[in-house]
Amino acid sequence: MNHFPVFLALEGRRVLVAGGGEAAIAKLRLLLKTTARITVVAEDPAPEIEAWADAGKLTLIRRAQEPGDALCCVIAYAAHEDHCKDIKMLRMSTADGALVNVVDDLANSQFITPAIVDRDPVTIAIGTEGAAPVLARKIKADLEARLPAQLGLLAKIGKGFRKMADALPMGAARRRFWAEYYDQTGPRAAEQGEDAIREALDDLLATHLRAEARPGHVDLVGAGPGDPELLTLKARKALHEADVVIHDRLVPPAILELARREALLIDAGKEGFGPSMAQPEIDALIVEHGLNGAHVVRLKGGDPTIFGRLDEEIEALDEAGLSWSVIPGITAASASVAAIGQSLTKRGRNGSVRYLTGHDMKGFADQDWRALAQPGEVAAIYMGKRAARWMQGRLMMHGAAPATPVTVVVNASRPDQRIVEATLATLPDALDGVTGPALLLHGLAPRRAARILEQEIAL
Repeated sequence: MNHFPVFLALEGRRVLVAGGGEAAIAKLRLLLKTTARITVVAEDPAPEIEAWADAGKLTLIRRAQEPGDALCCVIAYAAHEDHCKDIKMLRMSTADGALVNVVDDLANSQFITPAIVDRDPVTIAIGTEGAAPVLARKIKADLEARLPAQLGLLAKIGKGFRKMADALPMGAARRRFWAEYYDQTGPRAAEQGEDAIREALDDLLATHLRAEARPGHVDLVGAGPGDPELLTLKARKALHEADVVIHDRLVPPAILELARREALLIDAGKEGFGPSMAQPEIDALIVEHGLNGAHVVRLKGGDPTIFGRLDEEIEALDEAGLSWSVIPGITAASASVAAIGQSLTKRGRNGSVRYLTGHDMKGFADQDWRALAQPGEVAAIYMGKRAARWMQGRLMMHGAAPATPVTVVVNASRPDQRIVEATLATLPDALDGVTGPALLLHGLAPRRAARILEQEIAL
């Protein structure tokens, strides 16, 4: 992001526009919607600019710009539509202390003006870093069509009502009130005029003040393997509504950034064989915030139903009398086979797949290794790096071929994804130096390598 979006306070502050043609007029149409003190410097101003000056909407200086014209201006526009004049204006205005936009000259501009959807006081700015203004205009047109014309009126009246609404408890109670106002009550009342909107707001607040405090709710959400684009729509909605997000170590910042800005983010990360928050502590944390009336999102990497301690957390919620729901996510095994162009099951090869975890060695040791050692069997092994040598010995002891393919997918779906091709014989050595969350795909090689292996077996 080269241009940081901000909404600049212009009330009573000076803004300079240098130029008197079409480019200047286009910028002035936007600026005249503000409460800024606008000055135009132009040797030959267009009739529209002269009319605005005569109406007292701006100050017009009929000459070329001179040093000092931009003093005390927060921003200035070079709109001569002449490169030499605009560059001269840029230098003078910068020396006077103003930030300058050179119209249609991104390289020399110190700020850019985005496409704007105006539903005063609701303002939506759309920027493309100057790369695609046509796209920005298309997005603007789409938003203009979607946003009701009365939205600005609802926002103005709502702004004046905010102190009254402070009588509601902070957090979810206030959000429910405002959501109902903007989604239902306000738009219906707007058809009757401003007085009807204010009356509807009073009635709505009284209803919400009489309502009993709602208990908290917990969403147990799968964050997927790490790519934010693989997050489900339902998971994104839960993040947007959450008061508290209790997340695992494997959830990347790009997904956490999708949470509501005011939400409390709590790292309850577990690291295999390393320091971590104990599961009973996590259960207690979820319950504590839920009982306090919060909408809690328990955000887990992958899918919460696969090696996610889901049952333990649900039991704690049931015992506390809290409502909950499970929002599935894409598990690492699915992302990993997608990365190597394979499927977990294949007709004529394997009609089932095993999901194993190497973190729980007792449960790991109890697997049917003889069955898994048979040709064509496939297993997705989570958290298996440390157990790789033990697994190798157990499988080969039960007759698995040393050449059985094992693919290691590290950081599946993320920008730093890495694929390590190995066999059962080379697996422990192949894992040397591998860091980050890794999933082992026993019995699968990347598609290209798999075809070569099939050809060699056929020969």
